[in-house]
Amino acid sequence: MPELSEKAPAGAPLTVKDLNTENPRWCVGCGDFGVLMGFKRFLVDEQILPHQTVNVSGIGCSGRVPFYVNTYGVHAIHGRPITIALGVALARPDLKLFIHAGDGDALSIGGNHLIHGIHKNFNCVFILYDNQLYALTKSQSSPTTRKGHPTNTQPKGTALDPISPIRFALGMGASFVASTADWLPDHMGSTLRAAYAHKGFSFVHVLQRCPHFDPDNFDNKTSAWFSFLTHEKGVAPDKRLADKTEVIQHDPSNHEEAFAFANKDRVYFGLFYRNPDKICYDELLRNRIIDAKPLSRSGILDSYKI
Repeated sequence: MPELSEKAPAGAPLTVKDLNTENPRWCVGCGDFGVLMGFKRFLVDEQILPHQTVNVSGIGCSGRVPFYVNTYGVHAIHGRPITIALGVALARPDLKLFIHAGDGDALSIGGNHLIHGIHKNFNCVFILYDNQLYALTKSQSSPTTRKGHPTNTQPKGTALDPISPIRFALGMGASFVASTADWLPDHMGSTLRAAYAHKGFSFVHVLQRCPHFDPDNFDNKTSAWFSFLTHEKGVAPDKRLADKTEVIQHDPSNHEEAFAFANKDRVYFGLFYRNPDKICYDELLRNRIIDAKPLSRSGILDSYKI
């Protein structure tokens, strides 16, 4: 792995090559390749240098991402990347923090941590890689697997309706909620830039193909099944497809309308909701520490007397 540096080589701007490490080990055609490249291009566009960046992941196919980006990184345990990331946010607010989690990692074993991560609204970009399967464990039903789809754990078809990540995030009061897809590189870059510019817990949902275990899901060759949400304060539609599918004007400050789109069966890509005024727990806690009066050890312990 190349050494981390505080500036690009010889004063040159940061390039994708500077961020490369080893060749990714995913199945042929995996959507993670597209998300990884889109993420690297975003870092280059914003010139976010390796020593300024921390990538934290859970377990799953997306858990490999910190290995494949030449930045600081933590491959955490299953469902717990948010807890690790919150520690980073509290200790090193100067670092640019990105969390990578799959649908199973974030919405099943890590669902409780996602609830509190959204509620605390600490400053980070949370990227949810949603292939609607547990793919690393060879095709098991996840919380977002579509009803009726056969998997190795439910061979007669997944029994329950899937959880909607967008509806979940909106319902929990997320301050930033957006959705994009691995095969929309232009739109993904714009979405990540908007998420990065937002102060708080930026929830970015990415539909991600899994052609090995579910080749019929997410038809990336057509666009009739989805629409783009756009606005002057939102995210522009993908340049390649803007004239090939429905484009809807949606004000991302309108929470009620965002919920209405999330409740529909049709898929929407874009910025659903943004609230720049929500309090950030990490900033609040750091300010309380700064303002706290120093106490002796006995003074601290005496406060617990009964």
